[in-house]
Amino acid sequence: MSVRHPIISVTGSSGAGTTTVKHTFEQIFRREGINAAWIEGDAFHRHDRAEMRRAMAEAEAAGNRHFSHFGEAANLLEELEAVFAAYAAEGRGRTRHYIHDAAEATQHGAPAGTFTTWADFPRGTDLLFYEGLHGAVRTGRVDIARHADLKVGVVPVINLEWIQKIHRDKSVRGYSTEAVMDTILRRMPDYVRIICPQFAETDVNFQRVPMVDTSDPFIARWIPTPDESMVVIRFRNPRGIDFAYLTSMLRDSFMSRANSIVIPGSKLDLAMQLIMTPMVLQLIDRSQRAR
Repeated sequence: MSVRHPIISVTGSSGAGTTTVKHTFEQIFRREGINAAWIEGDAFHRHDRAEMRRAMAEAEAAGNRHFSHFGEAANLLEELEAVFAAYAAEGRGRTRHYIHDAAEATQHGAPAGTFTTWADFPRGTDLLFYEGLHGAVRTGRVDIARHADLKVGVVPVINLEWIQKIHRDKSVRGYSTEAVMDTILRRMPDYVRIICPQFAETDVNFQRVPMVDTSDPFIARWIPTPDESMVVIRFRNPRGIDFAYLTSMLRDSFMSRANSIVIPGSKLDLAMQLIMTPMVLQLIDRSQRAR
């Protein structure tokens, strides 16, 4: 953790909705005049798309059917921790961008499925913002969680997470349902071993729960809408959280436990603005005082 150079990490599985949360933070930063350095978790994958296919085929030929982007071997986690540590100490570091599709390929002038070149963060940023799979991971080799000052988990119930992933991968990336199912099965051991334990480390978790039947996510025709959902917001340390204020501002919300509030899904953006803005401003205030 760092007082002078704070780090915010948003962590969630593929299809969890971390990109939506990132957009909310973008609004907060823009409104409050905060200059952030950005890391996308995909930038620290070890392989580009073609290399990953070869690595998966080699792993499967060796008897490992669970080699995936969720695991340690497919990612540059030690390098990611080094960037977190460097930023916390000196406000510096570097990242790159993974090019997902044709639109991004046109934007960056490189083929989809490849990386841009590494580039240093701009000078004089106020904080570092990470969004991806491994922002609060601890393993025998790395401890990325210890470097982040504010850790946020995005954790829909698993059937909803799968529905969101299936719809995204089919509509945006052109995958078949069977291909997405194979990916989910391949990732399952690392989902349990690497992804889930991070949500015990996060300071705030946002878990969307659908209020409609999602029993078989592989045949769901639509993603449940915010109006068809509730969101459970869990605080690791509820001390200082004004639950009375939050429940008064968020209509039809209620406390389900001493550290949790439940809100209508349509109120998620407002809830994040109310909860995250003072936390971000506190980090910035501490940083400015230390400098």
